[in-house]
Amino acid sequence: MPGSPRLVDLVHECIVDFLDEQDAALRRVSPELAELTTAARQFLAGGKRLRARFCYWGWAAIAMRTDSLDPADESAVHDRLTAVIAAAASLELFHAAALAHDDIMDNSDLRRGQPSLHRRFESFHIESGWSGDAAGYGRAAALLLGDLLLGWSDDLFERGLTSLPASAAAAARAEFATMRSEVTLGQYLDMLDEVSWRDHDDLEALERAHRVVVYKSAKYSVEAPLALGAALAEGSLAQVSALRDFGLPLGVAFQLRDDILGVFGDEAKTGKPAGDDLREGKRTMLIALTRKQLPASTLRIFDELVGDPDLTAEQIAMLQTAVRDSGAVDHVEQMIAREVADALAALDDAPLARGARDELHRLASAATDRVS
Repeated sequence: MPGSPRLVDLVHECIVDFLDEQDAALRRVSPELAELTTAARQFLAGGKRLRARFCYWGWAAIAMRTDSLDPADESAVHDRLTAVIAAAASLELFHAAALAHDDIMDNSDLRRGQPSLHRRFESFHIESGWSGDAAGYGRAAALLLGDLLLGWSDDLFERGLTSLPASAAAAARAEFATMRSEVTLGQYLDMLDEVSWRDHDDLEALERAHRVVVYKSAKYSVEAPLALGAALAEGSLAQVSALRDFGLPLGVAFQLRDDILGVFGDEAKTGKPAGDDLREGKRTMLIALTRKQLPASTLRIFDELVGDPDLTAEQIAMLQTAVRDSGAVDHVEQMIAREVADALAALDDAPLARGARDELHRLASAATDRVS
């Protein structure tokens, strides 16, 4: 079974081959549609592939233990690996769609150091000298490509299921459907909290921020990919539960790290402007904890500035100082450490393959000890 570096290559190859097929189909409709697959290729070229890796190792944690496949049965091994790689790649397509839509909603200019999809299409409009609103064209084109990527993620996912037992395919479909709904609902709750935060006291704000962490990111980024992989391997209830008990707290820690990077991250490493979450008015756990500790006079200024898309570098620095001096960063770092400890404890004596458990330990560090 391939390890993570090889896995990333296999997932990338699967995505490239799939997009090549779609490109040929689109060109048959009109050569102009090639711009969509060109944009999709570039958008999918980067990233850490964490969701794909969690999916694979969720599968391997069970498949490597049960040893249900005879290594000599090359056809069966190939079918299972094809299904897992297709599922892992489909998660990357789904993630790209979510990012495309998220960047439109947040009016983000950059993603991974490159223009976000709507900015890319906006620039294409301007460079082509077309009539009409370039920004509007960019948003509409990126929205449509995001929708297309959503559909393609389903197509690729289903393709991998064709050779699996019906029970495994049904369980995997159920996990994929739940993930798709939960992350969309989490995104809505995140958007809602950005505009309704004044309606809630400090305690409720913290509870709501945690709810967004769970549904927008923790389940979608870690728990769901693990459970999806486990479904493909026809894991037992005990095995799936162990992976969920590992995945949910780790997913929370993953997002809490993202929240810190959204305020303090280095643009050269994160690929997004420093303090981007402050400009967007994200109501994260970090912001909720900061507001809880600020004195009234400072809080008024803080609330006036957070969410202003035209914040200057000096204002960003002032807000960063307020967040740090409030003790919120230290609090969130402690939360991250606790969540990671809870996640790793769930692997102790879990009915999972030892080699896979070791890899999940390494992935836990990759997900939370990061600067991008």
